[in-house]
Amino acid sequence: MLVATTNDLPGYRIVKHLGLVRGITVRSRNAVANFGGAIQSLFGGQLSVYVNLAEAARQEAFDHLCEHARAAGANAVIAMRYDANEIMEGVTEVLAYGTAVVVEPV
Repeated sequence: MLVATTNDLPGYRIVKHLGLVRGITVRSRNAVANFGGAIQSLFGGQLSVYVNLAEAARQEAFDHLCEHARAAGANAVIAMRYDANEIMEGVTEVLAYGTAVVVEPV
């Protein structure tokens, strides 16, 4: 599956637009992550516990996006974006979305 944040794919021609596809996940922090994050924040710098949680959520949303696109018959997604919203304290929704297309090499 080709995925791009651009509106086209250099070297490929879009032969069919299939429409909007998305992948969504909802993740929460846990007590261990909160404790680890609190300890790391005392020393400053990157909070790897939260970075790993955010990356896992984005990857899961991306994987769902690709599944949705494949199910629609696409072999690529263009104009892909992420969005995130806090649903409640410690609970975040991550959305990956884009336009499913069929492409062929030029």
